Amino acid sequence: MATKEPGKTPVDRGLGYEPRDASNKGLLQFAFWLAVLLAVTMVGMKWTFDYLKKEEPLGKTASPLLKQGQRELPPSPRLQVHPHQELVDYCEDQQKAVNSYGWVSQDAGVVRIPVERAMDLILEKGLPARAANEAPPGAPIIAPPLMASDTDAEGQCGYLTEPTLTAASEGGSESK
Repeated sequence: MATKEPGKTPVDRGLGYEPRDASNKGLLQFAFWLAVLLAVTMVGMKWTFDYLKKEEPLGKTASPLLKQGQRELPPSPRLQVHPHQELVDYCEDQQKAVNSYGWVSQDAGVVRIPVERAMDLILEKGLPARAANEAPPGAPIIAPPLMASDTDAEGQCGYLTEPTLTAASEGGSESK
């Protein structure tokens, strides 16, 4: 025996969705106008940026001492974009400086000679020396420098060179 409630009509379950809730035409119109709005916004931004770039390309100068259109660099230290390459270039320049001849000051007649040649000249001629009692009164007593270790002698460019093995690190008993 079937019971029927008064005032309720049976639901048609044939479509599986509500055809009147979402309109495909309305969704496509919304997407079209949204795309048009985005395109107009991007064209407007491009026009605005081009106009502002043309009117005032660099902005006002930071210092009244600078010419119009120049920019003052920020204070040091500045960010290094390629720090490893800059260190390699620096170390190459240093090696060229200590291993070549060149003018330090041509006006004063001061030249630069390779370190190896300078050491040879010092060995030939010797260093000037004076007795401790010849020091001017009140001069500080300076202790002789301590011997630097191998890692101290390499400096900041030392890690760019290939490490060398010593006899002690190889396990042998022979010295260099």
